[in-house]
Amino acid sequence: MRGSRRSSFSGMPRSPRERPATWMLWPKRCAGACRDSGSRRLIGKVLRGKRVEGLIRYLYGPGRLGEHHDPRIVAGFDEPGELEPPIRADGSRDFRRLDGLLSQPLALLGERNYRKPVWHLALRAAPEDPILDDHQWAEIAREMMARTGLAADGDDDAVRWIAVRHGEDHIHVVATLARIDGVRPDVWNDGYRVRDACRAIEQRFGLRSTAPADRTAARRPTRGEIEKAVRRGRPVPPRTLLHRKVQTAAAGARTETEFFDRLRADGVLVRQRFSHRTADEVTGYAVALADDVNADGEPIWFGGSKLAADLTLPKLRTRWTAADGPVRAPSVVRPLDRCHLSARTRRALLRTAVRRAADQARTTTQFFHRLQDEGFLVKPRYSQTVPGQITGYAVAFPADNVTEPKWSPGSRLAEDLSLTRLQQRWASSFRHRTPATDHDDLTPEERQAFYDDAARAASYATAQIRRHLATNPHAAQDACWAASDALHTAAQATGNHHLHHAANSYDRAARAPYGRIPRPTPAGNALRTTARLLALAGSVKDRTTISTMLLVANLITLLDTITEIRRLQNHRAQAEAARQASAQTRLARTTADDPARRVPDPTATVSPARLAMTAFPNPWAPLHTDTSDPARPDSPAPSIRPGRHL
Repeated sequence: MRGSRRSSFSGMPRSPRERPATWMLWPKRCAGACRDSGSRRLIGKVLRGKRVEGLIRYLYGPGRLGEHHDPRIVAGFDEPGELEPPIRADGSRDFRRLDGLLSQPLALLGERNYRKPVWHLALRAAPEDPILDDHQWAEIAREMMARTGLAADGDDDAVRWIAVRHGEDHIHVVATLARIDGVRPDVWNDGYRVRDACRAIEQRFGLRSTAPADRTAARRPTRGEIEKAVRRGRPVPPRTLLHRKVQTAAAGARTETEFFDRLRADGVLVRQRFSHRTADEVTGYAVALADDVNADGEPIWFGGSKLAADLTLPKLRTRWTAADGPVRAPSVVRPLDRCHLSARTRRALLRTAVRRAADQARTTTQFFHRLQDEGFLVKPRYSQTVPGQITGYAVAFPADNVTEPKWSPGSRLAEDLSLTRLQQRWASSFRHRTPATDHDDLTPEERQAFYDDAARAASYATAQIRRHLATNPHAAQDACWAASDALHTAAQATGNHHLHHAANSYDRAARAPYGRIPRPTPAGNALRTTARLLALAGSVKDRTTISTMLLVANLITLLDTITEIRRLQNHRAQAEAARQASAQTRLARTTADDPARRVPDPTATVSPARLAMTAFPNPWAPLHTDTSDPARPDSPAPSIRPGRHL
């Protein structure tokens, strides 16, 4: 909640910030706070401003599109009739007395005032809800002020406020954040108190029920970011695009270093934050797009916490480390769940890890340390004639409780990975080498094995989740979280825009309430293995349709199971997100066997036939980001909704 942008009221509020609040907000313009993209989600807004005069004049004005009708005060700190601005002889309103009454308490605080002391809450009911009269809206406004603690019942020294109604389905509550007794009211986490109040009001008046504010949604772009994206012709705002890139990079990485490397390879600017106490200790990061700059021409940076609650560096490290809780440094890399890996896949993974470690090292010692940091076992081979001289090496996955390590000499993984060849390369051409992409040297058979093993791991995770349906649905939280990684990497590997939609829709279903990080489970580790394999396979031209269809089918079953788990957990918003992701993934299955792989034309009319032809585009061409309704492939792409959801 802290550090987000708020608007200053000067007539029309600008760049508003959304807060969790009330009922459905529909695409009808009203004071900026009642504007929505048509996405038909339960939403309300709390805004802050500096001047109450401009806001009142706007609420009583015609609106930007003439949508304000019969504006009137239905409730307030005094009788509505006493607060109503009088009408002058020329038909205009006289706001001087009302402005003075609302602004008067601010003078008592002086320098102790909030920087933005005007509190503005917009409340709107869903279209299918009954039309409430002025008395009912007044009761709602009074309860809202009481539950937020701004104006409790019987508190004569509370803040001064009014509720203005100029439409049938919504009201605006305006308050100045200064009590009559000279105390500054507390508005910390007021959005969550508003959400709780709305749920109570919904039950009382029989309105459409909404989900609680459980802090599972990602940060939404602000209105200013949305309008800037529209002006520059971007399909999505930079914050949304960066969230997708960071989520995908985190899903496919096994270490912190690899995470940052994947971001840079994807064209993202990365800035690391270092500790002021411990030298070279990374405590955070920020990302930006090279073409997204401010007025001074500098990149606009977004920290991980500004993208989503689970994308902060400490929480990202829990994906990659074997510790059960957050750690300060990724000292022990969490190994892959090898029970789902075929022999061919294991060999390819070893070769990929050895090649990546060789690209990052300059000496034999650094090379061995790189492999050990990634969780692999390394066994050097010493010379029989020269004591202490290392002449070769072998690598293996860590041993488990069943099998012993199976060692693979570097020369058998690839001819150029023998220690002698590596030492020659480090000594001669280190500064002129370009590190190879992980999937550059994969054979078609190895890519086939990667897809098959990924599908097998997803099927295993589904079976594990189903075991908890009747016993303990909350035990599947780690798998629900890891499923997001599998969807993002599957979308990137296949290039299927339906899977991209599914991954974006599933985003909220992945997170546990209140930012909790679940403990690792076998099902979650299996899905992380799926994500890792798909990330290593990459977007390739010769992927087999049968393997892709098998993977998509297993993902559909997984999402259906998670939908049921979320329903049993009584997490309505998460269940709906998983259901939407499942519906979009089904569209990917119906078009997975289409031989045409052309990139969608963004200027052409989008039809079901065109979407079917372009479901799996050429992976080497840029992917067009489509934001249309997944349930209606021929529907136009809706605009982007401002603010943030909780």
